[in-house]
Amino acid sequence: MVDAHQTFVIVGGGLAGAKAAETLRAEGFTGRVILICDERDHPYERPPLSKGFLLGKEERDSVFVHEPAWYARAHIELHLGQPAVRLDPESKTVRLGDGTLIAYDKLLLATGAEPRRLDIPGTGLAGVHHLRRLAHAERLRGVLASLGRDNGHLVIAGAGWIGLEVAAAARSYGAEVTIVEAAPTPLHGILGPELGGLFTDLHREHGVRFHFGARFTEIVGQDGVVLAVRTDDGEEHPAHDVLAAIGAAPRTALAEQAGLDLADPEAGGGVAVDAALRTSDPFIYAAGDVAAADHPLLDTRLRVEHWANALNGGPAAARAMLGQDISYDRIPYFFSDQYDIGMEYSGYAPPGSYAQVVCRGDVAKREFIAFWLGADGRLLAGMNVNVWDVAESIQQLIRGGARLRPEALADPEVPLASLLP
Repeated sequence: MVDAHQTFVIVGGGLAGAKAAETLRAEGFTGRVILICDERDHPYERPPLSKGFLLGKEERDSVFVHEPAWYARAHIELHLGQPAVRLDPESKTVRLGDGTLIAYDKLLLATGAEPRRLDIPGTGLAGVHHLRRLAHAERLRGVLASLGRDNGHLVIAGAGWIGLEVAAAARSYGAEVTIVEAAPTPLHGILGPELGGLFTDLHREHGVRFHFGARFTEIVGQDGVVLAVRTDDGEEHPAHDVLAAIGAAPRTALAEQAGLDLADPEAGGGVAVDAALRTSDPFIYAAGDVAAADHPLLDTRLRVEHWANALNGGPAAARAMLGQDISYDRIPYFFSDQYDIGMEYSGYAPPGSYAQVVCRGDVAKREFIAFWLGADGRLLAGMNVNVWDVAESIQQLIRGGARLRPEALADPEVPLASLLP
């Protein structure tokens, strides 16, 4: 039987929240665990929404973190389809949309992020889409299939990971695709000018059109139907559907209303937490996309939106809630699949932080590893493209902090393991 002497509440039904609940039970917590989900679906993973599920290669049931019956077996109390609308740290209560008031001893905010919206005329048309939730992906999968059958045209705002992955999926269905991006290359703020062009070439080879150096100014429609997109350089692009893929904003409204410390919006925003994922309130923690954590290894406050951070951050927060000594120092990691390219990126190398990019392997054949080096020769980040079983070594090199010789990194005959300090 569940011992109800303590109640731990998790607000947010994504991967971070579900893994936190799982970890509480795995670590022997016998109190009440209440998981509040504003969606009606059970907690699910998001990568398939722009990859396998969107492509029609994975079924709907494959995206869920646990089968529905698992929550009852684990004595996890689920509130599906009920958003948390008010958090009161003084009384240690959270109020749901239906008026239910839940008291907690400790609480985890795993509220995630939401798509940034286009602030232009025409966004209310039926053919304007976002991709964040399972319902979005279900709708978009049908749209892409229809566009493919009818030779329809999808115009995408933004050449980030979501925009590129949806473009690849759309082309697999046979849809026409144009991407409008303000920067000079895709992924410019992540990969820099050195490697952003790799993804330009990849997508152009598969028939995607790019329009760089421009932003949407209006989505033109008639009778509720999208007809075209206009950009700030005077161009007009025919469109049947539009995807806004201009990034995501952390869902901090609940934390802000509760008076918790927030991170600088100019640096990505989010709920400010320490290395133990503890907020400015000692009984409230945050993990996943919403958490801006003091990273003990990188010596910066960092908000990471990717799958691995939710997968590992939720359990770390759960252990911290249980009183364990936690210092969350995972190396940021993400992956992407587009056409015949699979890649993994480990580390953190924002624009202006690195001195050079060194490549090992054949960039032209898209089988290589790229290394971002700081001015002091330390490895900041690495990306392996169609080269496998090296991500762990890359992360060890970043963690080790040794000064590396570019020629050794570039030489395929030098095992990465031999460069470890």
